[in-house]
Amino acid sequence: MSADAIVIRHCRGLDELRTCVALQKDVWNFSDAELVPLRMFVVAEKVGGQVMGAFNGNEMVGFALSVPGTRSGHVYLHSHMLAVRREYRDGGLGRRLKLLQREDALARGIELIEWTFDPLEIKNAYLNVEKLGAISRRYNVNQYGITSSPLQGGLPSDRLIAEWWLKSKRVETLLATGKNPAFRTELTIEVPAQIYEWKAAAETKNRAQQVQEGNRDKFLGAFSRGLAVLGYDRDAQGDGKFLLGQWDEKWSYASQP
Repeated sequence: MSADAIVIRHCRGLDELRTCVALQKDVWNFSDAELVPLRMFVVAEKVGGQVMGAFNGNEMVGFALSVPGTRSGHVYLHSHMLAVRREYRDGGLGRRLKLLQREDALARGIELIEWTFDPLEIKNAYLNVEKLGAISRRYNVNQYGITSSPLQGGLPSDRLIAEWWLKSKRVETLLATGKNPAFRTELTIEVPAQIYEWKAAAETKNRAQQVQEGNRDKFLGAFSRGLAVLGYDRDAQGDGKFLLGQWDEKWSYASQP
């Protein structure tokens, strides 16, 4: 089904928030102890966060959850979770949810939305960098510990931080033209398409971990030199490649430890 046939809106009432919790379990297959509980969805709505749903008629097929944060006196949103049912993926629905988050944030005078993402997830990285215009220049090692989700494959939960500067020239250019502004690539970091099957099997998990550890060192070194993820390529075989260079815009909230 086309994503354009889906209605995207703020969630309404406890029943829809309960559906978010259930959909979260369906997508990630977390243990109950690791699920974001109903109370957190309720709190997010009450304190200036966002809980947005994607609906096919009365069925919720996706949601986005964000909570407010502050850094150096600036308010921003941390987009903690984006979920889309398997049969509704690859149709632009995730991007539409993110764009509604942007619209809502700008209406409230918020200029930055951040989130974390797994550097080994090729499709997600492509969406964040090439379809939304987020950049990355921070890397957290094993942010959530070893999680119960099969998607993680028992590996450390390393995460890149996506910075989505909503009024930047980069994002506005992408939304107007469909392309990010040109830049000079100074470093590439590759992720093979086989990473998913390597993570899924005990006998090859060490190969996935070698990729993770090698790329971790490259990211940390590049970010210490002031480089940022500014592009992402996917080839015909499904392999992914981060493209890093110098970002020529000055958007920044001084980082806290």
